[in-house]
Amino acid sequence: MAEGRLGRVLVTGGVRSGKSAHAEALLADEPATTYLAAGPTYDDADWAARITRHRERRPPTWGTVETTDVAVALADATGPVLLDCLGTWLDAIISEADLWEAPVDDVEAHVAARTTGLVATLRASTHPVVVVTNEVGLGVVPEHRSGRLFRDLLGTLNQRVGSVCDEVHLVVAGRVLRL
Repeated sequence: MAEGRLGRVLVTGGVRSGKSAHAEALLADEPATTYLAAGPTYDDADWAARITRHRERRPPTWGTVETTDVAVALADATGPVLLDCLGTWLDAIISEADLWEAPVDDVEAHVAARTTGLVATLRASTHPVVVVTNEVGLGVVPEHRSGRLFRDLLGTLNQRVGSVCDEVHLVVAGRVLRL
C-alpha cells in the first residue's frame, strides 16, 4: 500500500456500532466507488428501511452491485469497492445452499470454498477495498445451533479476510480503534 493511499481495510464491530458509516467515510473522497451489497433479501419492512437508510447515505456517484458472488464482483470492479457485509454474505451463502441443518463439516467446506475465492480476489485487488463485517464473538454462547454455527464460521471468515487486509478497524460506539 502506497503512503497515504487506502489499501484493503476490514471494518468490524457490533450491530449499530457505526461500522458501515465509518467504512463509507473511508471511501467518501472516491468519486466512483462500487458498493457491493452481499447479503440476502428479506421480506421485512425493518430490513427494507435499513437498506434505504444505507442507500441515502451514499454519494450519487457510487454504483451498487447486489450479489452473493462477491469474488466475481470484486474482480470485475474497476475502482474502489465497499463490501458490506461479510455477516449477511455468510447468511446468504449458507441459505442459498440450504445448509443450515447440514452436518458441520459440510457447511464448513462450503463456506471455506467460497471464502478462498473471496480472499484470493481481495489479495489480488489493485483498488482500495473496504470490507465490513460483524464482530459476534464477544457475547454469550448462542442458544441455538444455527447461532453457534454462524458465530464460529464468521469468526473464521473474519480471520481469513483480516489476514490479507492492510488494516483492521474495530468500531465500538461510533469510535474507531485501528488494530
